[in-house]
Amino acid sequence: MSVDAYGPSSQTLTFLDTDEPDLLGADTQGSEFDFTDFTLPSQTQSQTQASQLDPDQSQSQVNGLDISLQNGLDKNFNAINQGVGELTFEEDEEDQFYMKDLPKHACSYCGVHDPASVVFCNTTKKWFCNGRGNTSGSHIINHLVRAKAKEVTLHKDGPLGETVLECYNCGCRNVFLLGFIPAKADSVVVLLCRQPCATLSSLKDMNWDPSQWQPLIQDRQFLPWLVKVPADHEQLRARQITAQQINKLEELWKDNPDAKLEDLEKPGVDEEPQQVLLRYEDAYQYQNIFGPLVKLEADYDKKLKESQTQDNIVVRWDVGLNKKRIAYFQLPKANEEMKLMHGDELRLRYLGELHKPWSGVGHVIKIPDNYSDEVAIELKSNAGVPAECTHNFVVDFVWKSTSFDRMQASLKTFAVDETSVSAYIYHRLLGHEVEDVVIKCSLPKRFSAPGLPELNHSQVYAVKTVLQRPLSLIQGPPGTGKTVTSATIVHHLSKQLQGQVLVCAPSNIAVDQLTEKIHRTGLKVVRLCAKSREAIDSPVSFLALHNQIRNMDSVPELQKLQQLKDETGELSSQDEKRYRALKKQCERELLQHADVICCTCVGAGDPRLAKMQFRCVLIDESTQATEPECMIPVILGCRQLILVGDHCQLGPVVMCKKAARAGLSQSLFERLVVLGIRPIRLQVQYRMHPALSNFPSNIFYEGSLQNGVTAAERVKKGLDIPWPQAEKPMFFYTTTGQEEISSSGTSYLNRTEAANTEKIATRFLRSGIRPEQIGIITPYEGQRSYLVQYMQYSGGLNKLLYQEIEVASVDAFQGREKDFIILSCVRSNEHQGIGFLNDPRRLNVALTRARYGIIVVGNPKVLSKQPLWNHLLTHYKEQKCLVEGPLNNLKESLIQFSKPRKLINTTNPGGRFMSSTMFDARELMIPGSMYDRSSQVNGGVSYREPLIRTHDQLGFIGPDRGFASGLNLPVPVGMFMPPLQQPFPTQPMQQGNRGPPRSRGPPGRRQKPPRYSNTQPQGNPHVNYGSQSQASQDASQPFSQGPLTQGHMSMSQPFQMSQPGLTGLSQPELSQDSYLGDDFKSQADGMLSQDSTYQGDRLFYASQLSQGPFN
Repeated sequence: MSVDAYGPSSQTLTFLDTDEPDLLGADTQGSEFDFTDFTLPSQTQSQTQASQLDPDQSQSQVNGLDISLQNGLDKNFNAINQGVGELTFEEDEEDQFYMKDLPKHACSYCGVHDPASVVFCNTTKKWFCNGRGNTSGSHIINHLVRAKAKEVTLHKDGPLGETVLECYNCGCRNVFLLGFIPAKADSVVVLLCRQPCATLSSLKDMNWDPSQWQPLIQDRQFLPWLVKVPADHEQLRARQITAQQINKLEELWKDNPDAKLEDLEKPGVDEEPQQVLLRYEDAYQYQNIFGPLVKLEADYDKKLKESQTQDNIVVRWDVGLNKKRIAYFQLPKANEEMKLMHGDELRLRYLGELHKPWSGVGHVIKIPDNYSDEVAIELKSNAGVPAECTHNFVVDFVWKSTSFDRMQASLKTFAVDETSVSAYIYHRLLGHEVEDVVIKCSLPKRFSAPGLPELNHSQVYAVKTVLQRPLSLIQGPPGTGKTVTSATIVHHLSKQLQGQVLVCAPSNIAVDQLTEKIHRTGLKVVRLCAKSREAIDSPVSFLALHNQIRNMDSVPELQKLQQLKDETGELSSQDEKRYRALKKQCERELLQHADVICCTCVGAGDPRLAKMQFRCVLIDESTQATEPECMIPVILGCRQLILVGDHCQLGPVVMCKKAARAGLSQSLFERLVVLGIRPIRLQVQYRMHPALSNFPSNIFYEGSLQNGVTAAERVKKGLDIPWPQAEKPMFFYTTTGQEEISSSGTSYLNRTEAANTEKIATRFLRSGIRPEQIGIITPYEGQRSYLVQYMQYSGGLNKLLYQEIEVASVDAFQGREKDFIILSCVRSNEHQGIGFLNDPRRLNVALTRARYGIIVVGNPKVLSKQPLWNHLLTHYKEQKCLVEGPLNNLKESLIQFSKPRKLINTTNPGGRFMSSTMFDARELMIPGSMYDRSSQVNGGVSYREPLIRTHDQLGFIGPDRGFASGLNLPVPVGMFMPPLQQPFPTQPMQQGNRGPPRSRGPPGRRQKPPRYSNTQPQGNPHVNYGSQSQASQDASQPFSQGPLTQGHMSMSQPFQMSQPGLTGLSQPELSQDSYLGDDFKSQADGMLSQDSTYQGDRLFYASQLSQGPFN
């Protein structure tokens, strides 16, 4: 192995870990969308790098020969190696010096110390080089982004001397904002910040051309004329460090700034929490796994909020209509990870000299928008407010543990309280095999509810099925009317006199939308708000509990006290006591007499609902809630549970990467789909022009979406928009400008795309489209904020018009629609990949918001490297909608793409390439789990840690690690081959939790009732090594194999060894065809269920496969 194998010459830039998650702000989809188009180092190469990290090893290591030792070569080699070591004594010594006796200005990652190549971070007081090493960006940029630092100084011995980089005009030192305009004289370079200095008109008078402005950081690296890129030979000799090690080191530095790379090896550093499972033995195990993940997320959230304190705040005072003080101010250093929301609590403190020190807490009532970047808070108390002071204020974020406490409490209740849920739901949620139950109820003659639109066939099927089942999943693709369907279901549940119905969703907006629809059906609805949101107006405020109490005529005493409180602001302690008692009594009355109570999932943990029991619980948008969040409403006595959502759209937001990797970012809906509960899919979309729904339907929903609107209904007459194909209101506008890092350092922007987006928006406005009909979607906060400013300052029309156009992230648009959508993709680079544009769910949401037309602005050359975008671009090209050139003279682009590959996701064999609906056999590998049979396999060889990537929620054992002969791991029978005819009857397995329940764990733990025992029904002659079908276990029904049942191949499909694992399987049956009717039972309803009896003694199947494609 030559010395070249260490470095870039033979190793294309190695992306061992994307830098992207740090740009996300929150991990909404786990880590599955990593770059795939870069080479990873070979095993020997990465081991070489690992051994280089330890200076003590470097003496025996010459050109990587000691790796050969690790690869088990002849022991004689050892002597030769030592001999070579003696021969090359000088080089060895030089290496040793290189690692140990480095100057202070050596790069803290890799040790490069050429003064021309290193930069000093003013915030963390560390030096870093401008070389990439094995990562996608240079070491200094990697550090600045992760440490959220922005100011740097060059080395005094470098060509430019000891220079602090700052703007020539305003003195701004944020390197992510800085750029340069080449002046007329070559020797002069002027640094200017992107906004506002580079756009000033006065620059033209000084012979500078603002259009020539370029950022100092390009492709995540300082420009080489400013900071030299270390030569190849220097980078080869430097310490090789991976992106994962950099991430961990940066985490360590937060607590211990002097930590070294070697500290990562210490025990206890960076321990990963236990992964979530697919099935749980009991609710105690469930609590023991989810409890720590909720705590991780809580701790991360607390740390994040408490680190947000900002000082030198200038406040503008006002008084609200309710006589309460309102403070307006700007948060200059708003962190993009920190999403301020209405109702959040902030503490304002005064530290000046004009007034005695003061502190007050208030709720956010205004957040930054297109009109102003001001934040407004309404103070709880007016006492002692220094309203005459405007300067020297400090803002702290008040962290509240309420939501996390309620999640922990619900997990505990689920474990210890027998009455918290019915036995059926208890076992179903834990993944146990139970016979399906049909609820005997009188079905309504008309399924459509009063006050709501008539239902279509798939909606009627959904309502009919849900009413008869104790646990149902409804999948609502975009625009299919899932809110109307949910409201109809709630109406019928309420009319069946089963008690009150509890309706929840993770977000307040979703709850309000559903509340409004349910109210239309004539039911008595109470909307329960959090106390902190009572001041915030919403379309259903009149249904909110606190407002219904105000309007109660039956308690005049309460009304008088309320009036007094409103006028004076305070009550005497006696009156306050009386007021609270009366209010509590009225709240109880209203809640008990309501037909339906609506609140957020976390709101269901409100003490006012604590004593109440709800037989029926419906959770809308359940795919956006974490599992513990969903459990809060479920444990209030649930007997019938309906989860509505779409696992092909965005999932829950989990801020803590560690918790997300362990599986907290997987929703309950997703896990139940994998367990074999088939979602009922709504199939008629009423939102998009048929041309717009074509691609999402084929790619994300197996072509099952039908159009409930015609093309004629989705055409705007007299529109002056140059659609390349008149009958298809869509095009992809080719833009090739480079991306830049935004001012925060944690996001991206693209100025060329912003200019084109503004031109398109202006064209829409000129042709008579109102601003509120237009939505501009961009995945990056940096681009969002640049676009808002750019349109207002550089747009061709009145800036008030542009203020009315909503510019927001994909996440903010989920669940909403606009007539016209402009999507700005931003990413355009050489080395970085496309970040979380990779995420199919994000693309699905972005493409399905528009009703009348969509324009995508992006760089097809960069995007087409990713298979999904390649499909989209090929689709646009085939439709002759891929264009370039000026807007008034668009021409079809001649760019050629490679033929789209079949979309498969190695982590997702059955559900097309989407990131959801995957079988998770990962739990099979967890030592000590209920499936861990490693101690009994192959003569009791001890468990060996398998090679597993981090948990990308619901991953499966991919082809790369599909063979198990060397791992001593049990493998489900038939996992990789069609099931053989089994000649012997079923034997109950002790390990797989198959026999009758045994008593285990603390006293009081719930046992499975005999009617739900996991043993197979006696009458069934079919030998089934998989799970039982969910709906019908009738002996006369043959057990039909769905593509993901135990056989893994449908019986009609011959198994070909050339298939890469299971990845080629498509999953049409995952959609619940609404025409199935009574045939539904004979379909393997438990099609995905994989509660396999893991048979250690049949490992020879797997060992045979080691000759196959899984090696």
